[in-house]
Amino acid sequence: MASNSDIPQEGSSVDPKLEEKQESVTEIKEENCTEASASAPLCTEAQIQSILAAAGQGLGDDEDEESSKPSDLEKVDFNVIFKKEKYEVSFPLDNTVTKLKSHIEKLTGVPATLQKIMYKGLARDEMTLRELKVVKGAKLMVVGSTLTDVLSVSAPTPKDLQAEEKAAAKVAKEPLSEQKQHKKVLDKYGKPDDVPVGLKNHSERLPSVPLSGMYNKAGGKVRLTFKMEADQLWLGTKERTDKIPMQSIKAVVSEPIKDHEEYHIMGIQLGPTEASRYWVYWVPAQYVEAIKEAILGKWQFF
Repeated sequence: MASNSDIPQEGSSVDPKLEEKQESVTEIKEENCTEASASAPLCTEAQIQSILAAAGQGLGDDEDEESSKPSDLEKVDFNVIFKKEKYEVSFPLDNTVTKLKSHIEKLTGVPATLQKIMYKGLARDEMTLRELKVVKGAKLMVVGSTLTDVLSVSAPTPKDLQAEEKAAAKVAKEPLSEQKQHKKVLDKYGKPDDVPVGLKNHSERLPSVPLSGMYNKAGGKVRLTFKMEADQLWLGTKERTDKIPMQSIKAVVSEPIKDHEEYHIMGIQLGPTEASRYWVYWVPAQYVEAIKEAILGKWQFF
């Protein structure tokens, strides 16, 4: 505590050196504040994204209050494999595959909508890591293409487009099973005896074994094998097996067969035009959507 002798009395003078020292301290404080203000600009969008990514979320994510507190969620440590690169990931067990895809997008550059995650089969978007039974040290494989890869695929030429438009105008809106080329095949070969039972207005996941019992335009039995880990569709017949990269498949179309709506005619477009469609007959209706999703993923608009 300062003594009475240290307190300036009324009418007495203040030590010039003490006054100068106090003014100097005040100036330093004001100067530091100015420097701090000048050196702390608003965060850039990249910095915000980096901060949010470290918190396990993305910019603009619509998450509830509970999921916005990653520290309160039980996490699991596992590895993500993409094109022989390994990424160590720690992620909440109760978050969905959809949220994991958003996180993987930041790691690999593969848009979430172009990703397929493989763990004991194809992981569905709505499932949580807990439901998938992801354990510590597990390996999740990511199959997909960056936007650069997608855009580098050669586009059809104007001549190809004109030919496609001409063919489409010729066929018009006639159902596939009523078109001459398909009706001829259906009438000639009929329904296969060994085709799996079809279910109308029903949707199922792909079976764990190749899908067989169907035939192509030549009447040859067709077997579809989905090699998700290699991002390939294997088209097998008695004579040969063609291994087709899924990113080269431009479209998959299908329609129910008239009077047999539990089965479809399916066209797998292997090139830029409709002329490159590989036709498969008597595809069980319950597997049609699963086939399209396995081949095209969630980006059928490309």
